[in-house]
Amino acid sequence: GNKEISPAEVETMNDAIRHRGPDDGGVYISPDHKVGLGHRRLSIIDLSPLGHQPMRYLDRYEIVFNGEVYNFQEKRVELEKNGYTFASHSDTEVILALYDKYKEKCLDHLRGMFAFAIYDEREQTLFAARDRVGKKPFKYFFDGKTFMFASELKAILTQPEYVREPDYIAIHHYLTLQYVPAPLTGFVGIAKLEPGHYLKLDLQTRTLEKERYWKLDYSEKLDLPEDEWKKRIIEMLEESVKLRMISDVPIGAFLSGGVDSSAVVALMARNSTQPIKTFSIGFKEEKYNELPYAKRVAQAFDTDHTEFIVEPNAIELLPMLVRQYEEPYADSSALPTYYVSKLTREHVTVALNGDGGDENFAGYTRYAALQASLTLERFSWLAKTIGVPITKLLADGVPNTLTDRIHRLTKTLSIDYRERYMGFTSYFTNEQKAQLYTDEFKEKVWMENTYELIAARFLESGSKDRTEQAVYADF
Repeated sequence: GNKEISPAEVETMNDAIRHRGPDDGGVYISPDHKVGLGHRRLSIIDLSPLGHQPMRYLDRYEIVFNGEVYNFQEKRVELEKNGYTFASHSDTEVILALYDKYKEKCLDHLRGMFAFAIYDEREQTLFAARDRVGKKPFKYFFDGKTFMFASELKAILTQPEYVREPDYIAIHHYLTLQYVPAPLTGFVGIAKLEPGHYLKLDLQTRTLEKERYWKLDYSEKLDLPEDEWKKRIIEMLEESVKLRMISDVPIGAFLSGGVDSSAVVALMARNSTQPIKTFSIGFKEEKYNELPYAKRVAQAFDTDHTEFIVEPNAIELLPMLVRQYEEPYADSSALPTYYVSKLTREHVTVALNGDGGDENFAGYTRYAALQASLTLERFSWLAKTIGVPITKLLADGVPNTLTDRIHRLTKTLSIDYRERYMGFTSYFTNEQKAQLYTDEFKEKVWMENTYELIAARFLESGSKDRTEQAVYADF
C-alpha cells in the first residue's frame, strides 16, 4: 500500500522465525520505504560476515535466500568468464549474478534446495522462487495492496495486515490426505508457493504473476540394459551425495537402516576420509524398533554412530509440534523425525537423509496394489460375474479380512483407477466425510472433491502408463 515500512516491523517477522537461523540476522529497507526484507541465518557455506543477508549486488538487487545451491562453484567460474565479480564465497551471491544475467531463467541453472526473493530497485519488481520439489518453504499473503512472505506463516501472523481465519476447504482436503495440499495452508489468504514455481510482483502495477518453471517429464524414455541402469543410478546418487557434503560446518546423516538412508550413508562413507556421523532413533517396543538394522549399516561403514531410545511423551510434545508444523499435519512420522533432529542437532549442523526414494523408484506397496488391480480390471467382467458368489463362498472358513479385501477390490474395480488409487492412500473417504460433517460445514466445502484434486495430477504427467501417473502424482 502507501504505508512506509519500518525496520521494526521486519524485525518482528524475523523474530518469529529466529529458530530457523540462530547465527545472524539482517534487515533491508528500500530507499522509498516501500519494501522491507528480513533474514535469519544458519551459517553453512561461507561463515564470514561477507555471507550476511539480505545481500546486495551491483548496487541494484537485494536478496533473501534460504537453502543451498550445490553447483554454485562451477556457475561462479562461468559467470567470472562473463565478467561478473564476487565479494564473498557464498552461493547467495552466485544466485544474484545469475538473476542479473538470465532473469527468471536463472532457475534453470540452479541445482539445489532453495526459496528466495530478489528485489530489483531499478525495476521495482520482486522475484521469488521455490525449488523443484519444495524442500524449502515459501508462504505468502497478497490482498492487492500488501504483499508479505516468509519461510513460515507464523512470521506473517505477527503483522496487523493479516487477520487470522481458518480455511475450511484446507481442512476438508487434510482429512483425506493427512496434510494440506499447496497452495493452501489452512489459513484463509495465506498461500504456499508450489514447488517448481516462481512468482513476480510488480510494485508499480501491483500485479502478481505465478509461473511453473519445471515438471517431471515421462514422455522421453531411455531404454537401457539393467546393468547399465545400476551403474548410472549409483553414479548419479554418488554425485548428488558428494555435492551435498560440501559444507563449512559439521555434517551427519539420519540412518534408519532402510534402503534409502543406508545407500546415502554408504556413499557418504566412500567419499569421506573421516568416519561419517550417523544418528538413529528407536523405541522400547521391539515391534517398532529399527535400531538393529541401523546398527548393522553403521558397523558395515564404520560410522561414528549415535543411538537414541525414545520413550514417547507424544501428548506433551503435541503443542510444540503443532507450532512447528503450523499447518494441519497428521503424519505420525513427525514424532520420530522431531526426536532424531533434536538429537542430531546437538552434534552437527547439517544432516542428510534418504527421503524421496519411494517416489523416485516406485517403492510404495500401493503401486503394486494399483498394478494388481489394473490386471484384474482386464478380467473385470469375470469379477462382476463371479465376484459376489466368490465372496459368499469364501465367507465360510476364510479369515474375515481376506473376504473384506476381496469385497472391497471387486467393489472398487468399477470405479475410476485414480479414485481407486486414492482409496489405497486416503484417510477419510468421501463417504466417511459425508457422515462426519455437519450440514453447515458440508455447505462450505462439499463443492471441492479431494479425489479430483489428485486425479488432475495423474493426467499432468503426460504418461499413458497408469502406474507412472501415480508415481508422478505422489511426487
